[in-house]
Amino acid sequence: MIKPTWTPVIDVFIGYDSKESLAYHVLAHSIMRRSSMPVRITPIRKSNLGKLYFRDDPQASTEFSLTRFLVPYLMDYVGWGIFMDCDMLMCDDIAKLWRLRDDTKTVMCVQHPKYTPTSRTKMNGMPQTAYPRKNWSSLMMFNSRMCRGLTPRAVDEQTPAFLHRMTWAGREENIGPLPPEWNVLVGEQGLRENPKLLHWTLGGPWWHAYSDAPYADLWRAEFESLVNENGGSDATAASILNAARNQNDRNAQTEASAG
Repeated sequence: MIKPTWTPVIDVFIGYDSKESLAYHVLAHSIMRRSSMPVRITPIRKSNLGKLYFRDDPQASTEFSLTRFLVPYLMDYVGWGIFMDCDMLMCDDIAKLWRLRDDTKTVMCVQHPKYTPTSRTKMNGMPQTAYPRKNWSSLMMFNSRMCRGLTPRAVDEQTPAFLHRMTWAGREENIGPLPPEWNVLVGEQGLRENPKLLHWTLGGPWWHAYSDAPYADLWRAEFESLVNENGGSDATAASILNAARNQNDRNAQTEASAG
């Protein structure tokens, strides 16, 4: 492993889904609150991308399913950028993850072994499927200069399998491994004593159906911290969370009716 080039700021891109806005803000708060380095956080929001992305994928479970692969382009193919799904919670200093960069790798991620999902559905009733390298792309550290093949056109035209299985990285050894505690799949893996990054891939505590999911207490505590920092009380936090869950349920029902 080559010592990574020093950089004063950590660039983080978080997938933004209008159905899970609350999750985005709590994740961003959890990153900033624990970081020992300056962090620049950018939401990957489809409506902000304009002419960069025209694709409509009816099978996508989130609005950022494929737009995540635009991170190297948004970095102008310079430096490293971290991508995260919004349904996560940072439990440790992101600078520790940042220091794991290996300049010989094209991309780095937690390389989950192949597994069969414990549920046939996830989040708002979306189908859950098994495929090679599942959830590898939910947390990625892009070495942008080595990802020039990820152009807006490629992201718009290549198959989801090509993108999510990281075929664009070339040889398998170009995909660097990260320790498993940096992407703990809640509900799919056993409980860990000191997880560094939690990932509610089946559905998180901001949904009524998953309000008692493993580690939900940690997410609620982070949400309450965010509300408290903005002058709200725990009672205010509870009211906001209940309203958000109700809205999520309505959104899910609307999508189900439309489908």
